[in-house]
Amino acid sequence: MLDQLLYVISLVAWVWFVLFVVMIIWRAYQVGGLNQVLKKIFSVRVFIALLIAVGLSLLSSSLVFIEPPEVGVVISLLQPDGYRQQPLRSGLHFIVPLAERVIKYPIYWQTYTMSMEPTEGAKTGNDSIAARTSDGQAVYIDCSVIYRIDANEAIRVHIDLQNRYVEDFIRPVIRGLVRTEVSQFTADEVNSSKRKDLESSLDEILRTTFSAKGFVLDRFLLRNISFSQAYSSAIEQKQVAEQDQIQREYQAEQMRKLSQGKADATVIEAKGEAQATLLKADAESKALKLIADALKLNKDLITYRYVDKLSPGIRVMLVPNNNPYILPLPDLSSALGAGANTAPTMTITSTLGITNTLTPTPTPSPSPTR
Repeated sequence: MLDQLLYVISLVAWVWFVLFVVMIIWRAYQVGGLNQVLKKIFSVRVFIALLIAVGLSLLSSSLVFIEPPEVGVVISLLQPDGYRQQPLRSGLHFIVPLAERVIKYPIYWQTYTMSMEPTEGAKTGNDSIAARTSDGQAVYIDCSVIYRIDANEAIRVHIDLQNRYVEDFIRPVIRGLVRTEVSQFTADEVNSSKRKDLESSLDEILRTTFSAKGFVLDRFLLRNISFSQAYSSAIEQKQVAEQDQIQREYQAEQMRKLSQGKADATVIEAKGEAQATLLKADAESKALKLIADALKLNKDLITYRYVDKLSPGIRVMLVPNNNPYILPLPDLSSALGAGANTAPTMTITSTLGITNTLTPTPTPSPSPTR
């Protein structure tokens, strides 16, 4: 950099000037004593060497280079207010040597953090903000602010705060406003969705306050909210109870659904049985109708069905009442007891012309008794 190079050259020039003067004094003293020394000191050579050193120093002091992330405030003896009205932006600038000087301020984004963790914050140790909610609960806030100096307001920052702006403005304003704003919320609100409202409110308030002092706020970050040990335990117990309640409600809902499913299944089954009964009754009704129609055509059909359904093991057959006698069956027991293997049969012919052959069921012989 040019201004740094000139500064180094001016230092070298002054060192060379001092060595040059010392050498002249030493030689003059050896030659002519003190009188000769005085003559040499005020000689033209010493004067020229002095002018070169002073000129390089003045040239180095008159050139100031401002880095892009900086802004310069010019303190001037030539101005009525003691400073130039406009700050110096990035680039190489000329100032009046000995009458003006430049104080540089950063205009890049800076982050200031206050945290409970010992190594996270700007200060070592627990630097969280202790505050109280509207219902008296103690809370501890970890937060960060991202800010920078407004380049156009650098002169105001210099006049009001100079390089003390972090300790004299940024830190105390954040702590005070956070405490004030937290006091507008209850502990439950701070620990719920209202936390976002708290963060937004602090961001807006800090933005306005910073702007009034020449600072630009990029963002306020509410990093963490902690409660006292007793309140944290109470919150945890409440959450556990709420989870248990949710679980019980879920189980009750599942049981209700299961009961409803069983009831629906019972209703469906009953409907199915009713439908089957209706179908069966309808089929029986149709069958009876068909039988009735058949009987209308042939009235002797019922007699035939009657005879057809008689058991084969009967001993006596009753014929219709228009036949005046009862047909006796042969002595089947004696026939079976005689060891006959084939059961006797008998054919009965009624006056109706219906013939039926009967085969009696053999009766087992009793076991001999010892």
